[in-house]
Amino acid sequence: MEAAPLQLGLKENWKQFTILVIVNAFVGGMVGMERTIFPQFAAVTFGVASKTAILSFITAFGLTKAIANYFTGKLANQFGRKNLLLFGWILAIPIPFILIYAPNWSWVVFANVLLGVSQGLTWSSTVVMKIDLVGEKDRGFAMGLNEFAGYFAVGVVAYLTGYIANTYGITPYPFYVGIFMAVSGLIITIFWVKDTRGFVQQESATDTSKPLSNVFTETTFKNKTLSSVTQAGLINNLNDGMIWGLLPIVLMGLQFNSVQMGVITAIYPTVWGVGQLFTGRMSDKYSKKAMLFWGMLLQGLAILFIPISSQFYVLLSISALLGLGTALVYPTFLSTIAQATSPKQRAESIGTFRLWRDLGYAFGAIISGITADYFGIDYAIYLIGLLTILSSIIIKRRMPAIIKKRETCLEVKEVKQLIELKEKLTIIDVRSKEEFDQTHIPNAINIPLQNLSQTIPNLDKNYQYITACGKGGGRSTEGAKLLAAANFKANWLCGGTHKWLETN
Repeated sequence: MEAAPLQLGLKENWKQFTILVIVNAFVGGMVGMERTIFPQFAAVTFGVASKTAILSFITAFGLTKAIANYFTGKLANQFGRKNLLLFGWILAIPIPFILIYAPNWSWVVFANVLLGVSQGLTWSSTVVMKIDLVGEKDRGFAMGLNEFAGYFAVGVVAYLTGYIANTYGITPYPFYVGIFMAVSGLIITIFWVKDTRGFVQQESATDTSKPLSNVFTETTFKNKTLSSVTQAGLINNLNDGMIWGLLPIVLMGLQFNSVQMGVITAIYPTVWGVGQLFTGRMSDKYSKKAMLFWGMLLQGLAILFIPISSQFYVLLSISALLGLGTALVYPTFLSTIAQATSPKQRAESIGTFRLWRDLGYAFGAIISGITADYFGIDYAIYLIGLLTILSSIIIKRRMPAIIKKRETCLEVKEVKQLIELKEKLTIIDVRSKEEFDQTHIPNAINIPLQNLSQTIPNLDKNYQYITACGKGGGRSTEGAKLLAAANFKANWLCGGTHKWLETN
């Protein structure tokens, strides 16, 4: 009896998807275990007071997680997603025990090296597996659910460990939570998680994407969409590394107790997590570029208000706004990369993005720690806030408004969206003059296909060109290919002139 063919889709694969959501909640909880209590843990247990030294655990975490992200993406097709996820959970189990029994700060840093590798393997694997399952239609919503589970768990566990520390002491009781999560994640993965490489093969069979010449360089530098997302991801986690390390120190300086600190530090990842239930779906429907721009801008502005605030509810509101800004960008990062890459290169591109994104933890910790030690915490926070605003400007200036990975047509609604955004765009009607005179798209110019080659030298390469014929797919396709061969940014119009006029 033959096995039933695999089907892409969230509804079709909801059971496996739900299991992966639960697994990712445990993954996020492992980070939340440290989120509130670590500066106090460093000072009380080990007498570590230097901001740079305290943030060394974030640096260790960020560097190792970034490297693990990259190799998880690169090796996912070779070794299988589930095997890498299992290995990540095996590495997670000793972490709480090391933190409980650590004789000095170096062991704490080592535990965070393990945590970084574990997080890179587990979180990257669950991200890629969910993308494999759902196909293109609900990808943003799927990433919203994934990141919701992870970061809501970060917030809940951050609050829980803060409460436990305030009630029972800074160690060992808060770390018992980590033991439970690591063992639970491993058991669920062994018995219920299934590998998803078969879904990649299924999607690849009908995919017409143009492959990236070099996944690492395209994702990092060359491709305007991918590199814009990558730099924003790095800056996002750079400011998150600062918040992780310095916000608890700011709150300690304002004489807040562990419970109050737990509430303020937890509201940020909680809003971040819950918000992604909505922003993930939004990224499937609305402009990804706009969501990324406004999300990074909101983060930057919220950070700039931290040094001038001292009231509990004001800082609580700032933490919530920071979480909202992050919720706007986080699922959008991943759905954008998934849309802009082919199925077989998707895992490696996501791994490359997550490499740079999580290096932001290390860069943020180093920059924040050194700046805070030499100039004061306020200056460190201002610097990170300004860098975040700069990142939003890069998205606004560099990232294309329409993300298209296939060498096919643009829909009428996509072209109209570009026009509304006042992008430099010209519609070229490649039909004969007689056909054009009968009916045509408003503001289109008429260059018959047989004359296009001679006219190309007179066109402006700063513009995007959309070719149109009667019904689309014939002469307009040939016209777009001619323009693309001459290094113009060109697409043909789906449905042609007839479809455009029908939609008005």
